[in-house]
Amino acid sequence: MKKKLIWDLPTRLFHWLLVASILGQYVTAELLDDAVQWHFYIGYFTLGLIVFRVLWGIWGPKYAKFSGFVKGPVAVLEYAKSLFDRDSLPSVGHNPLGGWFVVIMITLVLIQAISGLFMTDDIFLDGPLRGMADSDILEIMSSLHHLAFDTLIYVVALHIGASVFYTVFKRQKLIPPMINGNKMMPEDEEQYYGEPQGIEHSKLARAIVIAILSAAIVYVVVEVIPPEPSVGQYYY
Repeated sequence: MKKKLIWDLPTRLFHWLLVASILGQYVTAELLDDAVQWHFYIGYFTLGLIVFRVLWGIWGPKYAKFSGFVKGPVAVLEYAKSLFDRDSLPSVGHNPLGGWFVVIMITLVLIQAISGLFMTDDIFLDGPLRGMADSDILEIMSSLHHLAFDTLIYVVALHIGASVFYTVFKRQKLIPPMINGNKMMPEDEEQYYGEPQGIEHSKLARAIVIAILSAAIVYVVVEVIPPEPSVGQYYY
């Protein structure tokens, strides 16, 4: 067995910061009173995370790239056949099913984050893009915002269940590598699904540039694009 770096630091940080963001969104929306402003702030941060992950999925390291884990239907079906095989080959990065699971989760969070830009608390606070949309668009965005979050709760529960399933039934530890980035892998490449080569480093300099770019994109969306409210809006 040999320890190899699989999950780069930016991917790991994204994963756990997204967990914290979803939890924060739930707490500020469902459990706390008068926390709408914080709900908006966390929403902007979450949007930045998703923008970063999309860009990182294009220019990040090997196992973070979408091209590395988003497989076609044939590969997904072939892997699904071995899902309940306790001794099936483990995957180095995301398995073909898990890869699509990542895409679904990113899509749901992106829908929720974008639709949240059009939301209001019906008292003092409006999303930055609310004033740019008509009533039909606002109604659609409101429905998407709540539907995406409700669906996300089930997806998160399924994700947790899958982690437990792989740990207990298939004896494949998924959580420790997402903390330290490393996987213990056999020297025999045939004992793993996919190519078992690790990565040399996390490409941190590139990650910093992409993080700054992601923050700039969110700033433009939240602060630059929205029109200045008219004087009458302050007294409505």
